[in-house]
Amino acid sequence: MKKSRPILWIVIIAAVAGGGYYGWQRYQASDGGKAQTAQKGAPRAPAVPVSIAPVQKADFPVYLTGLGTVQGFNTVQVRTRVDGQIDKIAFTEGQMVKQGDLLVEIDPRPFQAALDQAKAKKAQDEANLANANLDLQRYTKLGEFATRQQTDTQRSTVAQLTAQIAADEAAIANAQTQLDYTQVKSPITGVAGLRQVDIGNIVNASTQTGVVSIAQVEPITVIFTAPEDQLPYISEGQKSGELKVIAFTTDGKKTLAEGKLAVINNQVDTTSGTIRLKAVFDNKEHTLWPGQSVSTRLLVRTLKDATIVPDDAVQHSTNGLYAYTVNQDNKAEVHKIKVSYSIDGRSVVDEGLSPGQQVITGGQYKVQPGGVVSTTLASSDPVQKNKVQQE
Repeated sequence: MKKSRPILWIVIIAAVAGGGYYGWQRYQASDGGKAQTAQKGAPRAPAVPVSIAPVQKADFPVYLTGLGTVQGFNTVQVRTRVDGQIDKIAFTEGQMVKQGDLLVEIDPRPFQAALDQAKAKKAQDEANLANANLDLQRYTKLGEFATRQQTDTQRSTVAQLTAQIAADEAAIANAQTQLDYTQVKSPITGVAGLRQVDIGNIVNASTQTGVVSIAQVEPITVIFTAPEDQLPYISEGQKSGELKVIAFTTDGKKTLAEGKLAVINNQVDTTSGTIRLKAVFDNKEHTLWPGQSVSTRLLVRTLKDATIVPDDAVQHSTNGLYAYTVNQDNKAEVHKIKVSYSIDGRSVVDEGLSPGQQVITGGQYKVQPGGVVSTTLASSDPVQKNKVQQE
């Protein structure tokens, strides 16, 4: 009995050790399986939703933008040329008047009297001339009974009276002109402004205050400026034909009219480094008005087969411009690019992209180079944003 007791304890200790080892092995196997399961079941990073648009090759119009002021094609400050009292105002403020239309009538009576007096003076001189001619005929018929001095004197009298009648005719013409000036007529066709006189006012030809101003609005002009470094391109463009100019509201949202470049000023403003330009518009709808401020676009040239992307695809960084593209595996790739022109929601890319590539136009803030993206076509065509109507 004493010898069997140590053996029993050895068996018990071995059984406990074997059970512990077996339990530890099972625990390790279970924990490792969970780890593998966790590794196999780990979710992949979700694809970033982005909007894409194709890189296109197309003609790109190059515009010079600027600010301009509308001016009447002709503007006239109508003034009276004679003194007198205004008897009649024949126009309405803001009225479209035609050349030759009556605007104001001044009291004509003093000028009519001066005309009648000039006509009477001519009639008197004509009677004296007729009598002098009769006397000359008598002296001539008397022959040797009339002295040579009498005949020569009479001829001189006839010549003086003839010259006097010519002076009378000039006086009549002047008096008629003064009478005609009492009717102030429009010198051009245009829009009448606010009148500056009323019926009963006394006007004088020497005063600077006019009767009314008239501005010609059909056609109309816009004066605007362009940088002097663009002058060679403008001059070159004019050699191939008239350059188109588009006038917008100052916020650039609404097209007002389309016209043609008419004049390049004869010198550059050295203080601002700009050149003044004048464009002419038909303005049949009167969308342009004298004194109005407008935004202008001058079509200088058109780039043929340019590489074009939406403006939204162009991103900025401290290292320059870049854009994301999507490859065939739906992964984002970054490209450094160079942009030369940008207008109407489109940019011309000189380097970095090729036609046919797909550029990301929305959702770039979540995109990482090499990251997976889910793509949808851009919901709006950037070409249509702020689109300029082109011929």
